[in-house]
Formats: sequence, structure tokens, C-alpha cells
Amino acid sequence: MLEKLNEIQAAALEALKSVADDEALQAWRVAHVGRSSPLMQLFKEFGKLSKEERPAVGKRANEVKVALEEALAERGMMIKETELAHSLEEDHLDVTLPGRPLRHGGLHPTTQTLRRILGILAEMGFQVYTSREVESDAYNFQHLNFPPDHPAREMQDSFYVESEGRQEDDPLLMRTHTSPGQIRAMREFAAADPDNPPPIRISLPGMCYRYEQITSRSEIQFNQVEGLAVGENITFSDLKGTLSDFARRMFGQDARTRFRAQHFPFTEPSAEMDVECFLCGGEGCSVCKKSGWLEILGCGMVHPNVLTAGGYDPRRYTGFAFGMGPERQAMLRHKIEDIRYFWGNDARFLEQF
Repeated sequence: MLEKLNEIQAAALEALKSVADDEALQAWRVAHVGRSSPLMQLFKEFGKLSKEERPAVGKRANEVKVALEEALAERGMMIKETELAHSLEEDHLDVTLPGRPLRHGGLHPTTQTLRRILGILAEMGFQVYTSREVESDAYNFQHLNFPPDHPAREMQDSFYVESEGRQEDDPLLMRTHTSPGQIRAMREFAAADPDNPPPIRISLPGMCYRYEQITSRSEIQFNQVEGLAVGENITFSDLKGTLSDFARRMFGQDARTRFRAQHFPFTEPSAEMDVECFLCGGEGCSVCKKSGWLEILGCGMVHPNVLTAGGYDPRRYTGFAFGMGPERQAMLRHKIEDIRYFWGNDARFLEQF
């Protein structure tokens, strides 16, 4: 039986030399290593062998099977390489055909507006200061002149964070505005020299969160950019001049602005600033609701209580603060009617910017 195995191997390998394509290779595989092949039929005759013959014959049969399978794989690889070379020789590649376009990513429209705002403020001397998103009630409300029972708290429904060991009157929450960064920044600057704190001019960008009903005009998360300037002899005229200059840099040198009285607990006096509608030129359109003006930010002189909480003596120091939303300015500039588009991850919307 050993001689028969040697004959099967030699005959199979000799037949494999003439195989030149996949169809012939499959036929060879069925004939020489398939279930009905002489080699596999020989395995069925092992029961007729004596106990002394079985180990040697079984070992040789397995060696023949492995050798034929390796030869089959090697021949298959050779056939594929030959077919590929033949295809490259006969087929022609038209190098004038246009290539497949690669889709390039881009900056989110909010990021574009945010960078533009921070770039302008940097040119005006405002240094970027980042603050935490999870804040305490003290920093988010109390130090900003929001007592626990203040009705203005109802303007900003909050997401509270579960935390152990916190006092009931000072829970953690997701910040509802970037204004807590004012207190942290003032305390950090004042800590360097408590008796003579240095002046401050910073911008505070970041994400804010409010527990609101999601509509086309309101979202539970949004970006905000805060501005803060603290020093000696800072007046409301400085605030107006700074923001008017910002509007001209942001919306064009011919942009007109106006200030309207408003109330914010952390500033006194407080105001909102409008810019003449840059879409209709002040004539009135659907975006400005026929008024010719667009409200872009809130501002005011820093309240004395806030200065005190930040470590600055209000008898010596004054300051102004303002806050604006990049999404709102992007909506106004591009006539976007639904704020939910910014967070919907719809590529059709994002590819327009």
C-alpha cells in the first residue's frame, strides 16, 4: 500500500503540471483530493491492514494528502499571477478619465462663527479664558447676584448633577451660561495680589446647557462667548465703544448699532445691543421681523456684588461684561430658521458652509 500511495502522489503531481486555468484546477482538485479520489478511497481500506502496518501507512497517507493540498494552493497562486499579468498586458488604462473625487471635511458653522468672534476679540486685546462646564450653584447663580429665591432663576431652567456630600443650597449643575467663568477668572487674578489685583480683559467661550423645550428657536445646549473687562475708571462709554467696534469688525465698517435698556442680575446698568439688519440694510425683512434691527448680545457694567465676589473692591474697580451666542449670529447671517440643524448631524446642511 505504501507503493500505491507513492504512485498516487506522483501521478497527481504530474497531472498538475498541465493545469493552466481555474476550471482545470478545480477539476484536478476533485480528481485527486476529492472524496472519490484514489487517495481518499485508500483511506477507507485502512481497516484491512494489520496493526503493525497501520501506523506507517497512515503517516504516509497524511503526508501525501498534505503534499497534494500544498501543490494545489501553490498552483492556484501561480495561475492568478499569470492571469493578472496577462490582463495588464492586454487591457488599456485610459489615464484621461477623471478620478474619483474625495470628499473633504470642513469646520462646523458654529465653529467658524466662534473662531471669527474670538479672533476679533483677540485683536482687541481679549485673552481667551476657559472655565468648567459642571459648576456649583454658588458660582452659577449666587456669586452672580442670583440669591436662592431670586425670580430671575426661573429664566434659566437647569440640569442638576447628582453628587454626594454637597450642601443642599450649593448643588452641582451644568452651567446655564459662561458667566461663572467671570468669578473664577477674577478670583484667579486677584489671588496673585489681593491688595492690588491686576486689570482683566478676557473672553470666555464655551458650551452652556438649559432644561428647555427644544424648538426651532431654542435648544438644550448652545455655545456662548462671554467678555469681561475689569480695571480702574472703566465706564459705560468704554463698553459702548468696545462693542460698537466689535460690530463693525464683525459685520462691516458701515454697521450701525443701538443699545436698549435691559435687566440682568449680574450687571447694572444693563443693556441689549442691536445691529442694523445686514440682510435687508435696515429696510425690514422676515429675519429682523420688519424692524430693521437684530439683537446680537446682552451687556452691562459689572454689578458691585459680582466684583466683590470676585475679589475686586467695587469702590476702586469697575468693569463691563457682555455675552453673545455664535449660533444666533450664524442663524442671522445665513438665514437659518431652525437652531436644531446645528446639532442634527445632517451632512446636507453642514456641507453648505
